[in-house]
Amino acid sequence: MTETKPSLKRTLIGKVVSDKRSKTITVLIERRVKHDLYEKIVVKSSKYHAHDEKSEYKVGDIVEIVESRPISKTKNWVATRLVEKALLV
Repeated sequence: MTETKPSLKRTLIGKVVSDKRSKTITVLIERRVKHDLYEKIVVKSSKYHAHDEKSEYKVGDIVEIVESRPISKTKNWVATRLVEKALLV
């Protein structure tokens, strides 16, 4: 009987804000946290560079990224799947 172990790699879901570089996308991750002193909910954000081998994700898409080995100086995430396609304006 084979059992699959749960992945220890972090996964995040965010919005693609740039796809200008070759095989790289920039993903904006937003999270809501309660402020320590004022106890108000504030939105904190981080940008991650993710590897996109086929350049299939475009600006505005919601994607899932998974932690991986370092691919370049700033890139150690890989885009794994499209969660939601960008709406055309």
